[in-house]
Amino acid sequence: MRRRALLTGLLAVAFATLVPIPVRAQVLRLVDESGTIHYTNNPCDPVYRRLAPGACRPPEPEPAVASVEPATPTAAAAPLAREIEQTATRHGVDRRLVEAVVQVESGGNPRAVSPKGALGVMQLMPARAEALGVRDVFDLRANLDGGVRHLRELLQRYQGNLQLALAAYNAGEEAVRLHGGVPPYPETQQYVRKVLALYTPSAPSGDGPSTKTPRRPARSRL
Repeated sequence: MRRRALLTGLLAVAFATLVPIPVRAQVLRLVDESGTIHYTNNPCDPVYRRLAPGACRPPEPEPAVASVEPATPTAAAAPLAREIEQTATRHGVDRRLVEAVVQVESGGNPRAVSPKGALGVMQLMPARAEALGVRDVFDLRANLDGGVRHLRELLQRYQGNLQLALAAYNAGEEAVRLHGGVPPYPETQQYVRKVLALYTPSAPSGDGPSTKTPRRPARSRL
């Protein structure tokens, strides 16, 4: 065994002397428990003792990944906020009410499609959109204009009664008429509650067009 180890060592020395410098710098040695000498050309193997210091280069650091900040809600909602402001002012409807309806209806998504087929930011049904003259329901401005006009008509029909107007927007005027008020549909009642929870009436102002603030119920009976 000792002769074998000696012979292996001599061969390794001869090999290390003959090979070019770049290769020789990579020769590493390990003596196991039986005294056998093993060689490797992997300078970074932790079980081997380096014969040439510095042969193993430290791993290069991974390239830094630039953190991408998500778009701020304010920046993302700016075009929608402008359209709501302009459309609400044009049709004499409280801007905050329109914002609340948009949030509950579609979350501000102009491409929203409900399971029942309501479309766009104000979730207009195809027949309603056609009646309002909205040709492209996925066009933010057109959909918003049609929805706000419809909301204004409902507020006028129910003399500013916000609960009835919202219920009619969600379930239709016929459902409100048949039930003599907010229909007992869980979806409609939840819808009215959500909008009312988000809506804070705007303070009266002498600037701009005269806008009649809807009557917000003091206590919801839904």
